[in-house]
Amino acid sequence: MTTALRRVIFIAMIAGIWEVTSKLSGLPSFMFPSLTQVFETLVNGLISGQITAAIGKSMGRILLGFLIAIIVGLILGYFIWRYKLVEDTLGFVVTALQSIPSIVWFPLAIIWFGLNDFSILFIVTIGATWTMTVNATSGFKNVPPLYQRVARTYGSTGFHFVRTVILPASVPQIISGLRIAWAFSWRALMAGELLGGGGGLGQLLEMGRSLGQMDLVISVMIIIAIIGTIVDNVVFSRIERNVQMKWGVHS
Repeated sequence: MTTALRRVIFIAMIAGIWEVTSKLSGLPSFMFPSLTQVFETLVNGLISGQITAAIGKSMGRILLGFLIAIIVGLILGYFIWRYKLVEDTLGFVVTALQSIPSIVWFPLAIIWFGLNDFSILFIVTIGATWTMTVNATSGFKNVPPLYQRVARTYGSTGFHFVRTVILPASVPQIISGLRIAWAFSWRALMAGELLGGGGGLGQLLEMGRSLGQMDLVISVMIIIAIIGTIVDNVVFSRIERNVQMKWGVHS
């Protein structure tokens, strides 16, 4: 039995249990909607454009915030790896900041930027930046010294040394950092939209809660889970496999 078939059977079992339980529980539909009701709401939301518009808004925010986090994280990671003074000062602060949940920054974001898209973009970026910085730093530090000595022996210095030796050798660690950073930024986005409004999937969750439409809430949760699964298992897993094959770690 293939992995895909096992997953389909398992999901079908969960769906069957859910449907039967919702019918026999005696709870009102706004508290425990049936799976049929959830899928009707999901399909209607996709057809009407309500859910698709929210998906587009959320994806636009996270892609921009994630891109900023990657750039900032790589730059900070480079300076922390390159300079001992920066490692002892900024590196210490970054490690401390990484332990702070990104949603904790939201009150500050509202004060600084107001209750708008900038606040949500800020916490999305914050959610990924520190993780990206730590993983980039670790990747740069773990480049084998032999590679560096050989490159310098052949006269590689400055940007050429970073571009041809440091970055390629640290790619596996950076890919792992991207995967973790995406997960943090995705969660930060949902929390920010849930609290801050401005459209998006998180705002749909809040609307479903305020209207007592649990079928809408669960529909959006399913969409969030599907997007997260696709990004992790299709995008990052494929990149990771390609990198491993290139480096001879995976056949």
